[in-house]
Amino acid sequence: MIQRDTYFNKLLGFKNKHIIKIITGIRRCGKSTLLEMYQRHLLRDGVSETQIISINFEHMRYSHLTDAKALHDYVSERLIPDKMNYVFLDEVQNVHDFQRAVDSLFIQKNVDIYLTGSNAYMLSGEIATLLSGRYVEIATLPLSFKEYVASTGSTNDLSRKYTDYLTYSAFPFTMELDKDDDRIQDYLNSVYNTVILRDVVARKNISDVMMLESVIRFMFDNIGNLMSTKKISDTMTADGRKISTHTVESYISALVDSFVLYRAKRYDVKGRQHLKTNDKYYVVDIGLRRAILGDSRRDVGHILENVIYLELLRRGYDVYVGKYNSTEIDFVALRKGATEYFQVAATVREKDTLERELLSLNSIQDHYPKTLITLDDDPPADYNGIRQINALDFLMAD
Repeated sequence: MIQRDTYFNKLLGFKNKHIIKIITGIRRCGKSTLLEMYQRHLLRDGVSETQIISINFEHMRYSHLTDAKALHDYVSERLIPDKMNYVFLDEVQNVHDFQRAVDSLFIQKNVDIYLTGSNAYMLSGEIATLLSGRYVEIATLPLSFKEYVASTGSTNDLSRKYTDYLTYSAFPFTMELDKDDDRIQDYLNSVYNTVILRDVVARKNISDVMMLESVIRFMFDNIGNLMSTKKISDTMTADGRKISTHTVESYISALVDSFVLYRAKRYDVKGRQHLKTNDKYYVVDIGLRRAILGDSRRDVGHILENVIYLELLRRGYDVYVGKYNSTEIDFVALRKGATEYFQVAATVREKDTLERELLSLNSIQDHYPKTLITLDDDPPADYNGIRQINALDFLMAD
């Protein structure tokens, strides 16, 4: 079982706090395992098994509890008076009106509630309104590079492990498949099909699955490119796959809600405001992208950009694509009132490339930290306050 210290420590920090803990993320990224680890910790910490009520709604054993009242009654009957009860509801979005059962349980002082969900819709609309101010979201992702390396038992040969990380996927279960290409391909296809069929097609009542898959392949093939729904629609239509901008937006929203894609909105650094056009999109896992597109899509720069974007999310940043006058900054990362700027490139050993990458950062007239991240295996450098570091060193840092 791979230790996920970042997420585990977040859960531990909220233990016995009167707030609902909601763990979100794509299917098979390790949410259920995280709950198991946490429950084992509780048992080691003196909590009795009778104080733990754990339900996984993907298990047939609990198919009779997919109604809010049935769930509420089932849990209520098992609560131990005068003791803290730890309630774990895994893939709770499978319960109709689950928020009403959760809200009713939450008001009891001796109930500590933990939920997981594989679709962001569970935190939208009426659900968010009913539980507003009563929950904290812990957004999870597949393994970070540092977690992946730790699971191998050695920090040797990081360059090879980075290649393996991209090739064989960051989904935790793939670590048990011994770099067997065929078995990993089959597993990733099953993850993909489950997410697409259960969290996208079924949720959105999509009838044209082939068109949805065309959109997915297009988006996977264009990670890190500035995109608008009109551009996507026009490009696909020109390629003989006629699709409206409305349908494109609906499909992409469903993919974002299912944590297949992540949307990085644009941010005007000079004006300190969010922009409404031309977002960038990144895929949840490069190995999954490879499984769908094949080995031919080896855009090293955009793949590295994707990896760094997800890492910044893991570290708790709100991440945007920056614009400063006519220049673009790969990432503007905001956290706790502080700002950092990141430029990402596969290599800057050519003088012209280095000057181009530094131009965007040099154009910014403030004193927030600016970092250039590359795969160049060179000593760290400093260019007028802009530090250049190796991507693997960045990914392995705390």
